[in-house]
Amino acid sequence: MRLAVAAGAAVLLAAGAAPAVARPESSSPAQQLSRDAEAIHALGISGVQARAVGPDGRSSVVSSGTADLHTGRPVDPDGWFRMASTSKTLVATVVLQLEAEGRLSLDDTVDRWLPDVAWGKDYDPHRITVRQLLRHTAGISDAGLPGYDTAQEYDEQRFDVHSSEELVERAMAQEPTQGWSYSNTGYVLLGMIIRQATGRSSHQEIEDRILRPLGLDHTRWTGATPTLPRPHAQAYQFYGPGAEKDVTVQVPVSTELSWVTTTRDENAFFRALLSGRLLPPRQLAEMKQPTEESPEVQERLLGGRYGLGLVSRPLTCGGTYWSHEGGDGGYITLNGVTEDGRRSVVVSMSEARGDTEAHIREQEKAAGDLVDHALCAGAAAHG
Repeated sequence: MRLAVAAGAAVLLAAGAAPAVARPESSSPAQQLSRDAEAIHALGISGVQARAVGPDGRSSVVSSGTADLHTGRPVDPDGWFRMASTSKTLVATVVLQLEAEGRLSLDDTVDRWLPDVAWGKDYDPHRITVRQLLRHTAGISDAGLPGYDTAQEYDEQRFDVHSSEELVERAMAQEPTQGWSYSNTGYVLLGMIIRQATGRSSHQEIEDRILRPLGLDHTRWTGATPTLPRPHAQAYQFYGPGAEKDVTVQVPVSTELSWVTTTRDENAFFRALLSGRLLPPRQLAEMKQPTEESPEVQERLLGGRYGLGLVSRPLTCGGTYWSHEGGDGGYITLNGVTEDGRRSVVVSMSEARGDTEAHIREQEKAAGDLVDHALCAGAAAHG
């Protein structure tokens, strides 16, 4: 990720910005969803769209704010956005499918699949396993990843294309991390392992194994294409007072994980995954097995526990939900699905307030509240 996972722009309501609009029903869960979307927008987030789906498959859909700060164009509730790190769940699902087919083992060490990688002197490929890559416990550093912390860096680097091999080489020049440490590079390595195990790229395997069977035709791999399909909201990054930047047009740092989607498709994917349509019971249980994170790590995960490309979090109404947030280039997404896969919600924000830790936490909390309220309201409404 080039920009902070919950990061963006403290811009108040632009002239002509549309108010939150609930559709197609005005039930209590839909009204709460609308209020929560408005609360996110009130923080200075230019555009918000959210979709909650109940056990009967009916959706409550809201949007708030504007898709373009210059024109005041309303947010399209079916707009595309960059999936960012949420695509790690797609990658993890394919790896676990391959494990179920006996084509690889989670205990395989990376040297078996990637013998030609030039591992750094402090990394031992004979000890790093596929499971550790999935859990972010392999010690693979992200410190060497390219990125932009200023608007100037965005202008200078946004069209740079980096191969998976280059990103891994950058990581190998860094000191290994200790314990649980979020690693985008680890998932780049998993994409390379999928290619070695199948002879095809990870995005081809995702398309054939997940998207086509589920009919998710609004989830696409964009590779090095710097633009999104229309309609979409413009994405903004807030670097500080007076330093807001439209960062919509860019090449994602890892083209291996370069996906765009919609709230409809993302809901459908997580519902299918948790209801057992994509993985056998043993592999789904393995995916949901959490690591032993420190209290500091759990705080970073909003009280959650990380499994294999999937995070569990507590619900205020009792029980847990499963998710994987994503954030890159102004687009910030949170999601959630109940244990049985029957209720789900996705909220996409097209502005990232990443100038201070307080703004990051404020945006995370508001979006997390929307997810919690939607799943708990759904539970109350549908029993």
